Amino acid sequence: MALTVQKYGGSSVANAERIKSVARRIAAAKDKGDRVVVVVSAMGDTTDELIELAYQISENPDNRELDVLLSTGEVVSSTLLAMALHHMGYPAISLSGAQAGIKTDSAYSRARIQGIESRRVIKELEKGNIVIVAGFQGISEEMDITTLGRGGSDTTAVALAASLGAGMCQIYTNVDGVYTVDPYLIPEARQLLEIGYEEMLEMASYGAKVLHPRAVELGELFNVPILVASSFTDSPGTLIHGGVSMEVRNKARSIAYDLDVAKITVVGIPDRPGIAAAIFQPLAVAGISIDTIVQNASINNITDLTFTVAKSQLGNAMEVIKPIADSIGARECASDSKLGKVSVIGTGMQNTPGYAASMFEALSEKGINIQLITTSEIRITCIIEEARVEDAIRALHRVFELDIAK
Repeated sequence: MALTVQKYGGSSVANAERIKSVARRIAAAKDKGDRVVVVVSAMGDTTDELIELAYQISENPDNRELDVLLSTGEVVSSTLLAMALHHMGYPAISLSGAQAGIKTDSAYSRARIQGIESRRVIKELEKGNIVIVAGFQGISEEMDITTLGRGGSDTTAVALAASLGAGMCQIYTNVDGVYTVDPYLIPEARQLLEIGYEEMLEMASYGAKVLHPRAVELGELFNVPILVASSFTDSPGTLIHGGVSMEVRNKARSIAYDLDVAKITVVGIPDRPGIAAAIFQPLAVAGISIDTIVQNASINNITDLTFTVAKSQLGNAMEVIKPIADSIGARECASDSKLGKVSVIGTGMQNTPGYAASMFEALSEKGINIQLITTSEIRITCIIEEARVEDAIRALHRVFELDIAK
């Protein structure tokens, strides 16, 4: 008897009719003879509404209490879905993350899964139940409810699939699969039938919202194929796995973008050992994630250091960095929050000449200035003015012929 793990996003369970539709899809899997575990997100915009409510109560809500509050959204979804299945005559039980044995660290709002004690889930499956698990949440060693951060239900689903030994994790959302670029932005975007873990991880990390990066990491680590498909259609979706061939004609496979980019430049830094550590260690202690880092060549032992953070963290980062800049003798700190990043992604680009040149030329022809460049083995990212991001995406999608199957 096969084990099926499915995950349904917030849009898929946004109202009663959609919950009933999801219940019918789950029932179809059960009718095939499969054991079924389902992970659900909160209904529609519930999480945003709960956050807004919390900040109406307090300008600085307690992190622990906020996690308890936010976890209720997924509990509501899971219980309603179990009720819908009961009404259809199918045995089902809803479990919170804690009841499902999802153990996390104590980092509220961004907890990481430490392990899954799956005995309860297995016990319920053995009873013949469809198990509905509230995503996005777990429980710490101190028995406190924690949440995994935005997109955390994806991570819950893949972690459960790995723990239970499922052959695949099915992620159902409001799009038909993974596209060469956001299809809402570029109608010519082409759906990919398959993509490798590494390419998908770069896409997810650099702006593609279809799947959470940590879910992809877990899939690759435990070799769990992930199917991304629509809960509204019968599209075959996109299979994310480790067996995709590198030897394709067009190494560029997709374009990702992100508008949540802010830049900080520390100007006139004395170029001596320990300066970088003096800047970045306090930022790490403050929980501020750094993305791109660029240091100019030193002239007369003076240099400039530029790095990027999420826009939401810019204020905190500037509060941390300004006193450090004064203490190390830097001339000034400058920031810019009107930026975005555009990435071309594809396995094999690094070893194939011409991709970087084509990207830079395409942006130049549109009069788009590149402020920073960062690369990996399968990605080229340019940080540009936020207002020009859509122009850049259109130009790059056309230049790399991503609307044409190759």
